[in-house]
Amino acid sequence: MAKIKLTKNEFKKQRDALKMYKRYLPTLMLKKQQLQAEIRTIENRIEERRLEKDRINETFKSWIAVFGEAGIFTVNILKIAAVKTALGNIAGVAIPLFEGAEFEVAGYDLARNPLWLDRAVERMKEVLLLDLEAQILEEQRRRLDNELRITTQRVNLFEKIKIPETKANIKKIQVYLGDQQTSAVVRGKIAKRGMERASR
Repeated sequence: MAKIKLTKNEFKKQRDALKMYKRYLPTLMLKKQQLQAEIRTIENRIEERRLEKDRINETFKSWIAVFGEAGIFTVNILKIAAVKTALGNIAGVAIPLFEGAEFEVAGYDLARNPLWLDRAVERMKEVLLLDLEAQILEEQRRRLDNELRITTQRVNLFEKIKIPETKANIKKIQVYLGDQQTSAVVRGKIAKRGMERASR
């Protein structure tokens, strides 16, 4: 605990500080709750994307054999051209928002390739979109987790250190100022008695 001055000015300063801590603490606690709720929502969305990807991959399993047909399905048939994101804000934290992606599909001859190739490319796009969205959601969670850690530290600082420390300082100053006032009254009475004796 830092050394404090035992003065009326310090007493006022400590009371003002206590008022400020008590005013900001509920705001910080509210922000902490909001961040926790948002993180849970994002985690649920990540899980939904994972389950959706698993469902699509399950339908792909029946197609795996045809992917092996010679020269039909090449590795470079589908590429991500661009990922579209925007900037959002949750509880004062800047987060990326997934808005989609653009793909480049390698040209292929519709007459010489099987009909399922179009459907396979669309399913691959769906899986890639889910992966990209999950990555953006993970980044959102990472940023919100970081802000939650900082906010929790501030809540703990106010709750466990600053408010109790300031209350103790106020009490210490009050006791000291009370003792000084009592001492001044006693000195005044002693001086008054001395003057009365001297005037007799």
